[in-house]
Amino acid sequence: MKPFQKRQFEFTGNIRDPDGAPAPRDIEDRRMEIYRDLLYKNVQSFLAGCFPVLRRICSDERWHSLVRDYFRNHRAHTPLFPKMPQEFLHYLEHERGIQPGDFPFLLELAHYEWVELALSIDPREIDLTGIDADGDLLGGIPVLSPLAWPFAYRFPVHRIKPDFLPETAPDQPTYLVIYRDLEDQIGFLELNPVSARLVELMQQESGRTGRELMQQIVVELQHPDPAVVIQGGLEILEALRGKNVVPGVRAR
Repeated sequence: MKPFQKRQFEFTGNIRDPDGAPAPRDIEDRRMEIYRDLLYKNVQSFLAGCFPVLRRICSDERWHSLVRDYFRNHRAHTPLFPKMPQEFLHYLEHERGIQPGDFPFLLELAHYEWVELALSIDPREIDLTGIDADGDLLGGIPVLSPLAWPFAYRFPVHRIKPDFLPETAPDQPTYLVIYRDLEDQIGFLELNPVSARLVELMQQESGRTGRELMQQIVVELQHPDPAVVIQGGLEILEALRGKNVVPGVRAR
Protein backbone atom coordinates (compact mmCIF):
# COMPACT_ATOMS: atom_id res chain seq x y z
CA MET A 1 0.00 0.00 0.00
CA LYS A 2 1.35 3.40 -0.96
CA PRO A 3 1.81 6.00 1.80
CA PHE A 4 -1.10 8.19 0.64
CA GLN A 5 -3.40 5.13 0.53
CA LYS A 6 -2.36 4.09 4.01
CA ARG A 7 -3.12 7.58 5.24
CA GLN A 8 -6.56 7.54 3.59
CA PHE A 9 -7.39 4.22 5.23
CA GLU A 10 -6.29 5.52 8.63
CA PHE A 11 -8.32 8.67 8.18
CA THR A 12 -11.53 7.00 7.02
CA GLY A 13 -11.09 4.05 9.39
CA ASN A 14 -11.16 6.37 12.38
CA ILE A 15 -14.22 8.17 11.00
CA ARG A 16 -16.10 4.85 10.70
CA ASP A 17 -14.82 3.34 13.95
CA PRO A 18 -13.48 5.92 16.40
CA ASP A 19 -13.09 3.35 19.19
CA GLY A 20 -11.40 0.64 17.17
CA ALA A 21 -9.28 2.45 14.61
CA PRO A 22 -6.71 5.06 15.67
CA ALA A 23 -6.62 8.37 13.86
CA PRO A 24 -3.51 9.54 12.00
CA ARG A 25 -1.08 10.66 14.68
CA ASP A 26 -0.37 14.06 13.17
CA ILE A 27 -4.00 15.19 12.94
CA GLU A 28 -5.48 16.99 15.93
CA ASP A 29 -8.37 14.98 17.44
CA ARG A 30 -10.55 18.08 17.52
CA ARG A 31 -10.31 18.25 13.73
CA MET A 32 -10.99 14.53 13.34
CA GLU A 33 -14.06 14.87 15.52
CA ILE A 34 -15.54 17.33 13.02
CA TYR A 35 -15.34 14.72 10.29
CA ARG A 36 -16.51 11.88 12.55
CA ASP A 37 -19.53 13.84 13.67
CA LEU A 38 -20.44 15.26 10.26
CA LEU A 39 -20.29 12.03 8.30
CA TYR A 40 -22.09 9.90 10.87
CA LYS A 41 -24.86 12.45 11.36
CA ASN A 42 -25.41 12.73 7.61
CA VAL A 43 -25.74 8.97 7.22
CA GLN A 44 -27.85 8.56 10.34
CA SER A 45 -30.30 11.34 9.50
CA PHE A 46 -30.66 10.12 5.91
CA LEU A 47 -31.45 6.56 7.02
CA ALA A 48 -33.91 7.85 9.61
CA GLY A 49 -35.77 9.65 6.85
CA CYS A 50 -35.79 6.58 4.61
CA PHE A 51 -36.92 4.17 7.33
CA PRO A 52 -39.26 6.33 9.43
CA VAL A 53 -41.22 3.50 11.05
CA LEU A 54 -38.07 1.62 11.99
CA ARG A 55 -36.64 4.79 13.49
CA ARG A 56 -39.84 5.52 15.39
CA ILE A 57 -40.04 2.12 17.05
CA CYS A 58 -36.36 2.14 18.08
CA SER A 59 -35.09 3.80 21.20
CA ASP A 60 -32.25 6.26 20.60
CA GLU A 61 -29.78 3.74 21.99
CA ARG A 62 -31.03 0.89 19.79
CA TRP A 63 -31.18 3.04 16.66
CA HIS A 64 -27.71 4.52 17.00
CA SER A 65 -26.26 1.11 17.83
CA LEU A 66 -27.78 -0.26 14.62
CA VAL A 67 -26.65 2.62 12.42
CA ARG A 68 -23.21 2.76 14.01
CA ASP A 69 -22.69 -0.93 13.28
CA TYR A 70 -23.74 -0.37 9.66
CA PHE A 71 -21.52 2.71 9.39
CA ARG A 72 -18.55 0.89 10.89
CA ASN A 73 -18.74 -2.45 9.09
CA HIS A 74 -20.57 -2.13 5.77
CA ARG A 75 -18.56 -1.45 2.62
CA ALA A 76 -20.88 0.38 0.25
CA HIS A 77 -20.66 -0.21 -3.48
CA THR A 78 -21.97 3.18 -4.53
CA PRO A 79 -21.58 6.76 -3.23
CA LEU A 80 -25.08 7.73 -4.40
CA PHE A 81 -27.43 8.73 -1.60
CA PRO A 82 -30.58 7.29 -3.28
CA LYS A 83 -28.85 3.89 -3.24
CA MET A 84 -28.00 4.03 0.47
CA PRO A 85 -31.31 2.48 1.64
CA GLN A 86 -30.60 -0.52 -0.57
CA GLU A 87 -27.09 -0.74 0.87
CA PHE A 88 -28.59 -0.68 4.37
CA LEU A 89 -31.04 -3.42 3.41
CA HIS A 90 -28.16 -5.52 2.01
CA TYR A 91 -26.32 -5.06 5.31
CA LEU A 92 -29.33 -6.24 7.30
CA GLU A 93 -29.93 -9.25 5.07
CA HIS A 94 -26.41 -10.47 4.38
CA GLU A 95 -24.05 -9.01 6.96
CA ARG A 96 -25.65 -8.21 10.29
CA GLY A 97 -27.21 -11.55 11.10
CA ILE A 98 -29.57 -11.90 14.05
CA GLN A 99 -28.34 -9.86 16.99
CA PRO A 100 -29.67 -9.96 20.57
CA GLY A 101 -32.41 -7.39 21.01
CA ASP A 102 -33.24 -7.12 17.31
CA PHE A 103 -36.89 -7.06 16.38
CA PRO A 104 -37.89 -10.39 14.78
CA PHE A 105 -39.41 -8.41 11.91
CA LEU A 106 -36.45 -6.06 11.47
CA LEU A 107 -35.47 -7.18 7.97
CA GLU A 108 -39.05 -7.42 6.69
CA LEU A 109 -39.99 -3.97 7.97
CA ALA A 110 -36.87 -2.45 6.44
CA HIS A 111 -37.65 -4.19 3.15
CA TYR A 112 -41.22 -2.87 3.17
CA GLU A 113 -40.03 0.68 3.76
CA TRP A 114 -37.34 0.31 1.10
CA VAL A 115 -39.93 -0.85 -1.46
CA GLU A 116 -41.95 2.32 -0.91
CA LEU A 117 -38.85 4.42 -1.53
CA ALA A 118 -37.74 2.34 -4.54
CA LEU A 119 -41.16 2.75 -6.15
CA SER A 120 -41.15 6.49 -5.57
CA ILE A 121 -37.89 6.95 -7.51
CA ASP A 122 -38.46 4.27 -10.16
CA PRO A 123 -38.04 6.10 -13.49
CA ARG A 124 -40.70 4.02 -15.22
CA GLU A 125 -44.25 5.20 -15.82
CA ILE A 126 -47.46 3.26 -16.32
CA ASP A 127 -47.63 3.07 -20.11
CA LEU A 128 -51.24 2.92 -21.25
CA THR A 129 -50.28 2.27 -24.87
CA GLY A 130 -52.08 -0.84 -26.04
CA ILE A 131 -54.24 -0.97 -22.90
CA ASP A 132 -58.00 -0.62 -22.77
CA ALA A 133 -58.57 1.01 -19.39
CA ASP A 134 -62.30 0.20 -19.44
CA GLY A 135 -62.01 -3.28 -20.93
CA ASP A 136 -63.70 -6.46 -19.76
CA LEU A 137 -61.54 -7.80 -16.94
CA LEU A 138 -62.85 -11.34 -17.27
CA GLY A 139 -63.09 -11.53 -21.05
CA GLY A 140 -59.87 -9.63 -21.69
CA ILE A 141 -56.27 -10.16 -20.63
CA PRO A 142 -55.65 -8.09 -17.48
CA VAL A 143 -52.35 -6.20 -17.38
CA LEU A 144 -50.41 -5.82 -14.14
CA SER A 145 -48.67 -2.48 -13.70
CA PRO A 146 -44.86 -2.64 -13.64
CA LEU A 147 -45.13 -0.34 -10.63
CA ALA A 148 -47.18 -2.85 -8.63
CA TRP A 149 -44.93 -5.18 -6.65
CA PRO A 150 -46.45 -8.11 -4.73
CA PHE A 151 -44.79 -9.56 -1.64
CA ALA A 152 -45.52 -12.09 1.08
CA TYR A 153 -44.21 -11.21 4.55
CA ARG A 154 -44.14 -13.35 7.67
CA PHE A 155 -45.14 -10.33 9.74
CA PRO A 156 -47.85 -7.72 9.08
CA VAL A 157 -45.23 -5.06 8.35
CA HIS A 158 -47.79 -2.46 7.21
CA ARG A 159 -49.29 -2.39 10.71
CA ILE A 160 -46.12 -2.14 12.77
CA LYS A 161 -45.91 0.94 14.98
CA PRO A 162 -44.71 1.78 18.51
CA ASP A 163 -47.78 0.18 20.14
CA PHE A 164 -47.82 -2.86 17.84
CA LEU A 165 -44.54 -4.78 17.94
CA PRO A 166 -45.33 -8.48 17.42
CA GLU A 167 -42.83 -10.91 18.88
CA THR A 168 -43.95 -13.94 16.87
CA ALA A 169 -45.16 -14.24 13.29
CA PRO A 170 -48.83 -15.11 12.71
CA ASP A 171 -49.75 -18.50 11.32
CA GLN A 172 -50.67 -16.97 7.97
CA PRO A 173 -48.34 -14.73 5.93
CA THR A 174 -49.27 -11.17 5.05
CA TYR A 175 -49.76 -10.61 1.32
CA LEU A 176 -49.27 -7.06 0.09
CA VAL A 177 -49.10 -5.40 -3.27
CA ILE A 178 -47.25 -2.09 -3.02
CA TYR A 179 -47.82 0.25 -5.93
CA ARG A 180 -47.41 3.67 -7.47
CA ASP A 181 -50.49 4.96 -9.25
CA LEU A 182 -50.99 7.29 -12.22
CA GLU A 183 -50.76 10.29 -9.87
CA ASP A 184 -47.39 9.05 -8.57
CA GLN A 185 -48.88 8.29 -5.16
CA ILE A 186 -47.49 5.31 -3.25
CA GLY A 187 -49.98 2.94 -1.67
CA PHE A 188 -50.53 -0.66 -0.70
CA LEU A 189 -53.32 -3.21 -0.71
CA GLU A 190 -53.51 -6.14 1.64
CA LEU A 191 -54.44 -9.27 -0.27
CA ASN A 192 -56.02 -12.54 0.77
CA PRO A 193 -54.55 -15.82 -0.52
CA VAL A 194 -56.90 -15.86 -3.54
CA SER A 195 -56.18 -12.30 -4.65
CA ALA A 196 -52.47 -12.85 -4.01
CA ARG A 197 -52.55 -15.91 -6.26
CA LEU A 198 -54.40 -13.93 -8.93
CA VAL A 199 -51.74 -11.21 -8.87
CA GLU A 200 -49.03 -13.88 -9.04
CA LEU A 201 -50.66 -15.41 -12.14
CA MET A 202 -50.95 -12.01 -13.81
CA GLN A 203 -47.30 -11.37 -13.07
CA GLN A 204 -46.41 -14.39 -15.19
CA GLU A 205 -47.85 -12.63 -18.27
CA SER A 206 -49.31 -15.86 -19.57
CA GLY A 207 -51.67 -14.16 -22.02
CA ARG A 208 -54.72 -15.68 -20.34
CA THR A 209 -57.96 -13.84 -19.76
CA GLY A 210 -59.18 -12.92 -16.34
CA ARG A 211 -61.74 -15.70 -16.52
CA GLU A 212 -59.08 -18.26 -17.43
CA LEU A 213 -56.93 -17.15 -14.52
CA MET A 214 -59.84 -17.50 -12.13
CA GLN A 215 -60.69 -20.92 -13.55
CA GLN A 216 -57.19 -22.07 -12.70
CA ILE A 217 -57.71 -20.82 -9.14
CA VAL A 218 -61.03 -22.68 -8.98
CA VAL A 219 -59.18 -25.89 -9.85
CA GLU A 220 -56.47 -25.20 -7.28
CA LEU A 221 -59.05 -24.51 -4.58
CA GLN A 222 -61.25 -27.43 -5.66
CA HIS A 223 -64.16 -25.09 -5.01
CA PRO A 224 -67.63 -26.61 -5.51
CA ASP A 225 -69.11 -23.42 -6.95
CA PRO A 226 -66.86 -21.92 -9.68
CA ALA A 227 -69.27 -19.03 -10.34
CA VAL A 228 -68.77 -17.71 -6.81
CA VAL A 229 -64.96 -17.74 -7.18
CA ILE A 230 -65.08 -16.11 -10.61
CA GLN A 231 -67.41 -13.38 -9.38
CA GLY A 232 -65.08 -12.78 -6.45
CA GLY A 233 -62.19 -12.58 -8.89
CA LEU A 234 -63.98 -9.93 -10.89
CA GLU A 235 -64.48 -7.86 -7.73
CA ILE A 236 -60.78 -8.23 -6.95
CA LEU A 237 -59.79 -7.13 -10.45
CA GLU A 238 -62.10 -4.13 -10.26
CA ALA A 239 -60.52 -3.09 -6.95
CA LEU A 240 -57.05 -3.48 -8.46
CA ARG A 241 -58.07 -1.42 -11.48
CA GLY A 242 -59.31 1.33 -9.17
CA LYS A 243 -55.78 1.63 -7.75
CA ASN A 244 -54.01 1.39 -11.15
CA VAL A 245 -52.47 -1.90 -10.03
CA VAL A 246 -54.27 -3.28 -13.08
CA PRO A 247 -54.53 -0.30 -15.43
CA GLY A 248 -56.76 -2.29 -17.81
CA VAL A 249 -56.70 -5.13 -20.31
CA ARG A 250 -54.76 -5.62 -23.49
CA ALA A 251 -56.42 -3.73 -26.33
CA ARG A 252 -57.68 -5.98 -29.10
